[in-house]
Parts: sequence; structure tokens; C-alpha cells
Amino acid sequence: MADTVTDKSVSFTQMKDGTKEDYELLHRLEGSYLSGTADRLLRELRSQGDETLAGYKITRLDHGLQSATRARRDGADTDWIVAALLHDIGDGLAPQNHDKMAAEIMRPFMREEVTWVVEHHGIFQMYYYAHHYGWDRELREKYSDSPYYQACVDFCERWDQSSFDPDYAANPLESFEDEVRQVFARKAYDPAVIQEGVVKGLP
Repeated sequence: MADTVTDKSVSFTQMKDGTKEDYELLHRLEGSYLSGTADRLLRELRSQGDETLAGYKITRLDHGLQSATRARRDGADTDWIVAALLHDIGDGLAPQNHDKMAAEIMRPFMREEVTWVVEHHGIFQMYYYAHHYGWDRELREKYSDSPYYQACVDFCERWDQSSFDPDYAANPLESFEDEVRQVFARKAYDPAVIQEGVVKGLP
């Protein structure tokens, strides 16, 4: 195969050999790929409708839907609702650090307060169960100086730990699609979106 750029692929087999034309092609193709982020996230959520960790009464998808529905019914803004929906999306691929994986997915598109809460919710959730294993349930206290500490406490108490109920009438995934698309269509790392240091808290 000749080392030439086509309308579908680059000429190189090693990145260091790429030409300006190669990288212009990749830049064009990347745009359409980035615009599909919301669709890929929604597809991943749908796949979680058939799986759960052994012992729980509901699926991973059910938990996200319950969390997001509680946030919506509390009058939360779009960032909180979408974060509640996606906060455990990393469970399947990163069960040991799912919270950090989810936060990194959201970080370019949501305000810092929300992504901080998602990143730390795993250790804050330990408050509800760590003592049953002989662990320290108060590990969250090492973050007590964070301006986002109380938001994480509230997120876990009101929307996360309470959302394992098979009888809870959650909204369907389709009802959240527009909000997911809205968030992931934002300009990545826009300071007006990230709002570094801004504390709004939960409603």
C-alpha cells in the first residue's frame, strides 16, 4: 500500500512520520468523533441495564436513573442531574477507581464543584458502610477544608446512597438524553463552564 493520504486514512504507520496533510485529516475526523460523545455515554448507560454487582436489588442503570431523578425532583441544575446520572459510569471498566474515571469524563464540560464531588463520592460513600468491615468510615474528613465538602456529603446522602430501591419510580433514560447532549456539546474547558472555585451546593 502506497504511503499516501486518502480521504479516510493517513499515510503513516508511525506518528513521527505524519505530514501536515495527515494531521489536518485527523483533525477533521476528530470533530465528528467528539460530537458523538453524548451518544457513546448514553449507549454505555443502556448497556448497564443488564448488569449489576452481585447482591444488589437493581441494575447499574437503575441506580443512575434513580440518582438523577432524585436530583431532578429536588430542582437541581443540569450539571448536577447529568452528574448524578453518570457518577458510576466507570464501574464496569474501573471498579477500583470508578469515581475518578467518571469525573474525568465530565471534567471538560461541567463546573469544578460538580466534578470534584463525583471524583470523591466513593470515599464519602464509605461513611455508610466502612465500619461494617472494620474500616474508618470518617475518611471523608480529610477533605473537610474543601469548599466542596458539604456538596459531596449532600450528594451522597440525598441522591447516591438512597438510590438502590427497586420500588422507586425513576424517570426513564430517554428523559435525560437532551440534558446529556446539552452538557457534552459545550466547549471543552470553557472557564465560564468550569467556574473554578464557585460553590453553589445542592438545591
